[in-house]
Amino acid sequence: MTDATEFPDRFRGEFQDIPTTTLADLLGRDRVMDIGIRPLWTPVPRVAGPAFTVSCPPGDNLMLHAAIHRAEPGSVIVVESGDLDRALAGGNVCAVARRRGVVAFVADGLIRDLAEVRELGFPVFARGVIPVPGAKKAVRPLNEPVRCGGVRIEAGDMVVADEEGVVAVPAARREEILGAARARLEKEAAESLDDWERSHRARIDAILAERGYQG
Repeated sequence: MTDATEFPDRFRGEFQDIPTTTLADLLGRDRVMDIGIRPLWTPVPRVAGPAFTVSCPPGDNLMLHAAIHRAEPGSVIVVESGDLDRALAGGNVCAVARRRGVVAFVADGLIRDLAEVRELGFPVFARGVIPVPGAKKAVRPLNEPVRCGGVRIEAGDMVVADEEGVVAVPAARREEILGAARARLEKEAAESLDDWERSHRARIDAILAERGYQG
């Protein structure tokens, strides 16, 4: 299992400069969380960090509350829950997480105290908001593989989240994907809109002709 501390700080900063759209192009659909995992306030900054993974059974939030005191600074806490009846966290939990250097929550569930969280400027990507708190009973191990937004996440995977969505880069592929993303962005920056339009039209017309379109 990869520990979040094994990621040099440079990876956090460099991945923060990569749009999720670019990462999605390189990684494919199965590394992109479903559209229900969305920023709960806007405009949200892009965040990036190694996953610190948490599993909470429906109705319970004990292990997320434990995780904020154990996650390394720079981590993104990723929570498997799926509960739509009770909140995983509120304003104070988010405030302590932020104070301790956690960069964001990505949660397959709900939070509460959204006004406080928004005022803090703490990024939360989740399914929504509910005022009902969860219980604190169920003990589960931390930093085990979880599923969040339909994506399997392991501790140390690089999580990148922005207004477009949430993408998880497998830890073993971070160098490869970072290099490919930089190359793609450099190419796009060097290409004018006129160049893009010509290339795009040629590609689309070729596909249409191949499929017998006569218009």
